[in-house]
Amino acid sequence: MKKVYFLQTCDTCRRILKEVNTDGFEMQEIKSNPVNVQQLEELHTFSKSYEALFNKRAKLYTAMGLKDQNLSETDYRQLLLDEYTFLKRPVFIIDTEIFIGNSKKEVDRLKEKIG
Repeated sequence: MKKVYFLQTCDTCRRILKEVNTDGFEMQEIKSNPVNVQQLEELHTFSKSYEALFNKRAKLYTAMGLKDQNLSETDYRQLLLDEYTFLKRPVFIIDTEIFIGNSKKEVDRLKEKIG
């Protein structure tokens, strides 16, 4: 399986998508087509953590005062389902590996995998 979850309005997502070869990838734009329960469970299977999928840089994270709360995995799961902006992006799935977010280390790992 080859899939990428991204946000079209995110400059960083667009830059990364230009830098890597996405031929053969199923593309899912998360604002127009948010992640559903089944997809989130699939992402969790790869990442082993909802928190790992969660974008703590989202403006809404601060606006909702979430940084001052002690959130559980259940809380992260529900927030990810409620609001597309909380998904750390982009998220690439290649076979049995997941690549989450846009850190240089993660993007380099992705580029190495894609070749």
